[in-house]
Amino acid sequence: MSPEDAAFLETAREAARLAGEVLSREFGRLRMSQIGIKGRGDYVTELDCRSEEIIIEHIKKSFPGHIIHAEESGEEHRDSAYRWLVDPLDGTANYVQGIPMYGVSIAVLSGVEIRVGVVYDPERDEMFWAVSGEGAFLNGDRIQVSEKNEMAYSMLASGFPWRSKNHIDPYVDCFKHLFIQAAGIRRMGAAAVDLAYTACGRFDGFWEMKLGPWDIAAGVLLVEEAGGAVTDFQGTNQYMKTGNVVAGNPVIHRMILNETQEHLSRIH
Repeated sequence: MSPEDAAFLETAREAARLAGEVLSREFGRLRMSQIGIKGRGDYVTELDCRSEEIIIEHIKKSFPGHIIHAEESGEEHRDSAYRWLVDPLDGTANYVQGIPMYGVSIAVLSGVEIRVGVVYDPERDEMFWAVSGEGAFLNGDRIQVSEKNEMAYSMLASGFPWRSKNHIDPYVDCFKHLFIQAAGIRRMGAAAVDLAYTACGRFDGFWEMKLGPWDIAAGVLLVEEAGGAVTDFQGTNQYMKTGNVVAGNPVIHRMILNETQEHLSRIH
């Protein structure tokens, strides 16, 4: 690992843990006055904003010249060779409801290359991380995608298209075909965690549509560095642009992709 990537990784892990400590400490204590609505079913809380502030402040201490693109505050508009993608609270709806399934996602990009990715689950104290070319890890132990090669034995994950309910019919068609084939499908409500679980083999495959780049960047690197495959619904690498993601071990990824190409190919 290069000294530069090592510094990125250290900062990302520290920032994720600092934010996660606050999220975990305040979990289950939210008041309605602390919750706002960005759109139908799209919450933002004071904890999203506080977590984001903690992360941005920590990054800027070490890398003041870098661009930071965070979910709540948007993207800084200036020149830099490096861009940080930050989701300070992935799974906000779960957090609001007191469901302990959420995480912090931080990635570092150089151009379009994802150099470092970190996903932290505060409730289980699980720190997933990956560096380009160096593998993927969970709390220091190397992880890899599952070795399942039959859909009938595979556990998949997905997320409902709540941001794009106009696409519900093709999504349900795709879901139905995969549901019939798979051993089971889970809907966790936190895409970054879904991708991290796919990277370590807890899920064999994952698909979801219209996610933000901050939702998926770190998880994409985790899956790829754990030996998996990631594409958009058409089988190309435009997932950061479209927000449409198919991920999994190479065999199960191809099986899911066959269904997304048939049912979801018109969604860009």
